[in-house]
Amino acid sequence: MPDAASLLAGSFGYHDYSIVKIPENVRTGEVSPTMAAASFAPSRAFSLLELSALSVITAVAAMLRCHLLGAKIFWFDECVGVEIARLDWFNFSRILWRREANMSLYYLFLRFWLHLGNTPAFIRSLSVVFALATIPALYLLGRRLFDSRTGLIAAILLAFNAYHIRYSQEARSYALTLLLCVLSSLFFIGSLQNPSRRARLGHILTSSLAVYAHFFAALVVLAQYFSLRFLDGAKIPAATRKNWRWIGLAILPVAMFVIATGAGPLSWIPRPSLRGLWVFAIFLTGNEGPRLVMASVIACVAAVLPLFLNKQRQSSWENWRYWFLALWLVFPVLLTVALSFARPLFLARYFVICLPALNLLMAAGLARLRSLWLVTPALIVLLILSLQGTVSYYERDFDLGRDNWADASQFLLSNARPGDAIVFDIAMGRMPYEYNRSILSPGSSGPTVLYPNHGPRITFMDFVGKPDYAQLKHSIYQYPRIWLVLSYVESPSGLEPNARSMVALLDAAYPEYNEYHFAGVDICLFAKRDSRP
Repeated sequence: MPDAASLLAGSFGYHDYSIVKIPENVRTGEVSPTMAAASFAPSRAFSLLELSALSVITAVAAMLRCHLLGAKIFWFDECVGVEIARLDWFNFSRILWRREANMSLYYLFLRFWLHLGNTPAFIRSLSVVFALATIPALYLLGRRLFDSRTGLIAAILLAFNAYHIRYSQEARSYALTLLLCVLSSLFFIGSLQNPSRRARLGHILTSSLAVYAHFFAALVVLAQYFSLRFLDGAKIPAATRKNWRWIGLAILPVAMFVIATGAGPLSWIPRPSLRGLWVFAIFLTGNEGPRLVMASVIACVAAVLPLFLNKQRQSSWENWRYWFLALWLVFPVLLTVALSFARPLFLARYFVICLPALNLLMAAGLARLRSLWLVTPALIVLLILSLQGTVSYYERDFDLGRDNWADASQFLLSNARPGDAIVFDIAMGRMPYEYNRSILSPGSSGPTVLYPNHGPRITFMDFVGKPDYAQLKHSIYQYPRIWLVLSYVESPSGLEPNARSMVALLDAAYPEYNEYHFAGVDICLFAKRDSRP
């Protein structure tokens, strides 16, 4: 009867391959590297211990991602996403094509999810679903590239990673994009090992959907393509090479959108710096700090170091899989940083797509420690550091300052009087107010919105329309009090141009003026006489 240690080793995929006889045609290169890899891998189904371990990992991941799910403020971007998803189909399609195509697939899922609930915690739970699906998907990818042991270690690392937890609790497309990138890579490997129609279609479909979930996922698809240069070209299935042509055709509307809109929606992103890249490394590794960054680097170096020591068989499957993961990890970042010298494009959260590659490389590095008694303490140290980063995230955000639209909207709705009107300095500033009004005061329409306002219901023009100052000047005199709501009000030179124009217009018409400040939001009350709340 096997003892407990041997059972645990089996669940982590520890098998002795030293007695496996390598076929002569593999050693002489008469079969493809993928066939060679298959010769080294154990041909067995999933064991009960593997499935049990994966279930426990996924359950722990669920607890970490559901903890305090609705506690953090539902911030500007999340509110805007909800209001986009609430539009009728005509306006929904128009706003996607006009401005918000970047996360179109997520908004499509969100449209249906909102029929089941609209609280912040429930809306964010859609991302939790995608995030939890990523855990077993990453395990399968690790198992396909290496073995069950590596797949389970990678799944554990992802389950405890604070950056993944952070975006599992965000009502945005990042968790969905990460899942699709993992699935795309899983089908990519499948189309190399067994270029069946199913594997190729899976790769084309998941890669295309990933780009529709977030444009930057295209960088992962490009990394897959460039990784083939590290594999013997004669051994790559000809059918698999055609995958990228079909992906290119499928995402042609994305290219048309980017050409039509340019980088305007990203014009607010600052130029990257060395400090910014270091901060990104802290975020990606799990928000703990330099210790976890260094531990992660050591694990990754342990994984790839043999590539540089083994000068033979550079194009073999065994070496290629490390090159693939290394490209997935660094290519999206390096290319974007290089492009950012011309037009800043680098924003840390866009590169959460690199996290699976980091976890797989770290897992591969740990797996090189053949003894379970060496792997276990090393993994425990990494998990302790990761948990410290997760606890820190629960206490405070680490990659953005949230604007407090919930309190600002509550204050405005509680103090507004019949006959009041509201003006927003930017069109999208109306959206977080509308979302919070639907939660706080669903039966009331609140004060009259003067800008943006293109009809009785919100339309796509309310997201992108410019203010008509002549019309506003004519309209404001009908109201005894005007609430001006300013979002992201400060720039290096003070108020943004729109905000300055709004303040000047209202200040000339109303003698009384009061300010109320919230995180990321300022509310100004203009009145014909002293009528402070």
